[in-house]
Amino acid sequence: MMDVDLQIQKPLRELVYLELKHKILTGEIKARTRLMEIDLAERMNVSRTPIREAIRELATDGLVVIEPRRGAYVSDISVQNMLDIFEVREDLEGLAAGLAAQRITEEEKLALSKMHRLYEMAVEARDKEEIVEYDEKFHNFIVRCSRNNVLIELSRQVQELSMRFRYLYYDDGNVFERIPKEHKHIMEAIVSGDAEKARREAEEHIKDLKQFIVGLDKVTR
Repeated sequence: MMDVDLQIQKPLRELVYLELKHKILTGEIKARTRLMEIDLAERMNVSRTPIREAIRELATDGLVVIEPRRGAYVSDISVQNMLDIFEVREDLEGLAAGLAAQRITEEEKLALSKMHRLYEMAVEARDKEEIVEYDEKFHNFIVRCSRNNVLIELSRQVQELSMRFRYLYYDDGNVFERIPKEHKHIMEAIVSGDAEKARREAEEHIKDLKQFIVGLDKVTR
């Protein structure tokens, strides 16, 4: 692991938490890996206390499981778990897109278009880190444009759970052509103010991702 930069003006516990979280989300620390406090402390050049605190916070996020006598380990990624999350995303993002189409400002329309272009550029460059980053930003921005605070908070939790899956499905080269087109259709419907179409396009986008996950299940059986 990389050493944590202690010069950054953030609490050490938060730095350790963010570092471990990133490694779990990106798959650098794989599912079912045991998180040994002593080993992590040595690798990250910190004491065991911020490691222990970070692990507890990761457990709250659902990324780590803590069991008596077994200790802490990275939670598994099951196909059923992915499908459960995408079922929720389908309704939440459909609702968000529909509301955004009715409530988005002219300035936000320009920002959404720019964000989509940055995503397309990342796809063209095959930069996986930036692809995932702008994918998440695109969806989160649409949710914020809904102006519904309850929806924003619920979506934040679900999007975080989805992060590990983003790295998974961007390993498949077929998505590089399909997903940008789907994002464009969602954006165009929102910008045009067509709430019904925006909701439908957002829901179809998530349904398409669900089918990809079902395909993964068939391959692994």
